[in-house]
Amino acid sequence: MANRILVVDDAAFMRMMIKDILTKNGFEVVAEAADGAQAVEKYKELKPDLVTMDITMPEKDGIAALKEIKEFDPNAKIIMCSAMGQQAMVIDAIQAGAKDFIVKPFQADRVIEAIQKTLA
Repeated sequence: MANRILVVDDAAFMRMMIKDILTKNGFEVVAEAADGAQAVEKYKELKPDLVTMDITMPEKDGIAALKEIKEFDPNAKIIMCSAMGQQAMVIDAIQAGAKDFIVKPFQADRVIEAIQKTLA
């Protein structure tokens, strides 16, 4: 069975890029969310195997959403996505329980490597 993944990013283009990389590599994207509030809602509803989560988003940022999902499910597997130069935020995210992070612009092989490592 394909691993079920929730893709969270406020930019539709970025969601499309990640979704494309994932589906080409045999993963199933079960849902997309455009902000942290939607991410938490969809996580609770669908309980995906993994979440790719943008850090900077409107409504609720990725770190707040990460913390909320981890409270709901301590075993949640979340990989943060960030643009260059957000090292401090990445450190916050890892401390809050993120399993890994990938840097934008995405390199397909790095995305897949992070996901396989996290799911292993």
